[in-house]
Amino acid sequence: MIHALRSPDLQAWATGFPVTLLHALVTLLILAAGATIYALITPHKEVALIRAGNTAAAVSFGGVLVGLALPLAASLAASVSLPEVALWGAATLFVQLAVFRLADLALHDLPLRIANGDTAAATLLVGARIAVSVVLAAAVAA
Repeated sequence: MIHALRSPDLQAWATGFPVTLLHALVTLLILAAGATIYALITPHKEVALIRAGNTAAAVSFGGVLVGLALPLAASLAASVSLPEVALWGAATLFVQLAVFRLADLALHDLPLRIANGDTAAATLLVGARIAVSVVLAAAVAA
């Protein structure tokens, strides 16, 4: 039994698992920060709309979470150290938030329509956000 505890596989796991958890935790914290920043800069207050039962706002904010998570996941997969995880995570977060804000400004009627409960507008905006997120994720992973 003691021999099994000394196996290279178990030792590698014991060394790598805490590092993996730390990288994932940092990435999740960056995701939470991004969602919070987005909620603060969005032209409509999606969290309040969601609490009031606005399905379109829930769809839109769900798209934000997925849109932020995709490039963060790619940066996590491509990074080898905690500083690299944090740097790439922050960089992708900044780009995503800028693109999301530009989309809100360019499609200025969509955020208003979402605030009014238009799920078609929310779905279109989510599609645009996820499309940009997939491209950014691929750029990070390349």
